[in-house]
Amino acid sequence: MTDPKRPARTRLTRRSLMKGAGAAAATGALLRSLEAVAEDEGDVRRLGKTPARFELTLNGKRRELTAEPRQTLLEVLRDASVGLTGTKPACDRAQCGACTVWLDGEPVPACSVLAVETEGREVTTVEGLGSPEAMHPVQRAFVAEDAAQCGFCTSGMVMSVAWAVKTHGKGLQADQVREACAGNLCRCGTYPHVVQAALRAAKEA
Repeated sequence: MTDPKRPARTRLTRRSLMKGAGAAAATGALLRSLEAVAEDEGDVRRLGKTPARFELTLNGKRRELTAEPRQTLLEVLRDASVGLTGTKPACDRAQCGACTVWLDGEPVPACSVLAVETEGREVTTVEGLGSPEAMHPVQRAFVAEDAAQCGFCTSGMVMSVAWAVKTHGKGLQADQVREACAGNLCRCGTYPHVVQAALRAAKEA
């Protein structure tokens, strides 16, 4: 009599063994083929455990940086050797938008991008938009419309709004602002002020 409390034993047959081996072989062959194609196209760069050097354009300047393959762009930007701490760490899961930067002109959460993946590409942080002496129209509008309270989400919100202004110009609409900022969470609830700041900045675009 079978003991109902004892887990059932999986019956291994010659047929199931051969099917499993065949599937594994086919998968291995496919991966080797894809790797060979990538190598032919020059797209494969093998990285080990040691830090890797890579070049990118950071806020308009060509930079050579060093990062471990596991490090995110967010971590490297905030590293002491780079010092761009305007990009804020928060959820670390690409859910809140606090670490939004531009990658090749498009907003992305820096916590979800490996630093070495930015080799040869262009990264813009909130520091690259403007300085206290020469503020970007969006930065000025955020001050004028009181769109920052605790300030933690502000840099990411500014990057998303600036992208919307750059994309739509003077024709920017409130719904387009909301769509652009859909991935940015504000714990203080300043969303109406953010929309007003965006529309104000668009008039100066």
